[in-house]
Amino acid sequence: MNNNDVLRGIRFTFNLSDSKMISIFSQADHQVTRAEICDWLKKEDDPAFQKCSDPLLAIFLNGLIIEKRGKKEGPQPEPEQKLTNNMVFLKLKIALNLKAEDVLELMEMAGFPMSKHELSAFSRKPGNKHYRECKDQILRYFLKGMQRKYRPDPKG
Repeated sequence: MNNNDVLRGIRFTFNLSDSKMISIFSQADHQVTRAEICDWLKKEDDPAFQKCSDPLLAIFLNGLIIEKRGKKEGPQPEPEQKLTNNMVFLKLKIALNLKAEDVLELMEMAGFPMSKHELSAFSRKPGNKHYRECKDQILRYFLKGMQRKYRPDPKG
């Protein structure tokens, strides 16, 4: 899935201001400007659009984990140079302190029910025989479920 779409989805779900997004990046010891944030959030057809790289999204997600759960002792994790949907899924699950049942509930809320076994396959190492790649559609449903839970529609 496109990193900019993930960033936009998280921003919308949690109603994050530019300042808050800058603060989340700084939680992971990375400084960004309001202009950079704005360019990443623009649509692809906008001339000022800038692609959000895998390391930048990893830094943001690491910052979100720290923002939501607190900083852990010792050295902080290095941002991944290459992100997969599985990693994004896992980082969001960690940031929100979600158990398997919580994730299944979010998927159900998004209209994409799945089993615990299907879900656990996304957390496996790629070499594991039970590993399953998290396709764009599944990550989109997860983000949609997060949106429904954390930013419910006031109109019902």
